[in-house]
Amino acid sequence: MTSSGLVAQLQEFFRDKLAERNRHVDGAELVGAYENNNAYQYIVNRDETQLTWLRQAIESLGAEVPSGVETPPAPREGKGDAAQRAVVADDVRRTQAFYEKWKPRVASLPHARHRRMLEVVLGEAMEQKRFFEQMLENREDVLGRRQAHFSTGGGVLATRWLE
Repeated sequence: MTSSGLVAQLQEFFRDKLAERNRHVDGAELVGAYENNNAYQYIVNRDETQLTWLRQAIESLGAEVPSGVETPPAPREGKGDAAQRAVVADDVRRTQAFYEKWKPRVASLPHARHRRMLEVVLGEAMEQKRFFEQMLENREDVLGRRQAHFSTGGGVLATRWLE
């Protein structure tokens, strides 16, 4: 693979990962169940870390980092719990599709450092999918167990993303 071919692959992967990150932010704004929203916050944080790795890899090759990406919005189906479940179920599908698209392409990359970085991102995508599946199972321990006698207070604040 040529250097320009590697750059093109990294740029395309970056665009796809950025679309996933944007979609996860959208999901976090729609999923109000406390434990699930916390999981979304964790996922968005990991997405941003991964995008930083990708940005640095692209820049280290002297290329431009893609800007702007088309992100399909989260589904707005039903109300309450049904609406939140639709968002999470969509993320299960999207995450699996991202993995399936990139797994064989990443395996064929000759550049070991970049291949390994993308393998880590794909592994974390599968961890995110597991989180989403646990949310659909109504698990309250997606990110860990809360100490006895502690509660969530009924959910997250109505207004999020305060600065």
